[in-house]
Amino acid sequence: MNILVLNGSPRPQGNTVKMVAAFRESAEKAGHIVNIVNVCRKNIKGCLACEYCHGKGQGQCVQKDDMQEVYGYLRDTDMLILASPIYYHGISGQLKCTIDRFYSALYPTAPVSLTKTAMFLSSGDPEMYEGAKFSYEGDFLGYLGLENMGMFTCAGDVKESVLEEIRKMAASL
Repeated sequence: MNILVLNGSPRPQGNTVKMVAAFRESAEKAGHIVNIVNVCRKNIKGCLACEYCHGKGQGQCVQKDDMQEVYGYLRDTDMLILASPIYYHGISGQLKCTIDRFYSALYPTAPVSLTKTAMFLSSGDPEMYEGAKFSYEGDFLGYLGLENMGMFTCAGDVKESVLEEIRKMAASL
């Protein structure tokens, strides 16, 4: 299985990265291919809402930036993982820009191969996940109809129990 992880954390040693690393280790051990894009280290601009992709562009975005790398992975991805710290009750701005740019690649439908999704969230407060959860459930589970492989959260320092849950999910794919 080809798995794309979009890491929306700017912290190279943060809790989100620890969750992603636990997933990667277990998924690769199970024989899966895991591609991680650290979107905070990329030049990905926000969607212009110009509709070029649904007209002259025939599914191609008018902007030519680092999002091209993500589009390349999306074409052959079986599973998408969204990983982010919580900022103002939602995912990081960098990850939000990336998801907004899915408009050209995932509208009106996702590639046939993309069937599963999961979300990893970290926060300083265990009550801060509702905004990200709303978007995940509405956009990825509802609209795209992807199979939910779980939403994994950690408030404060990431706990081994959360990492173990992530490892088990990855091994079960």
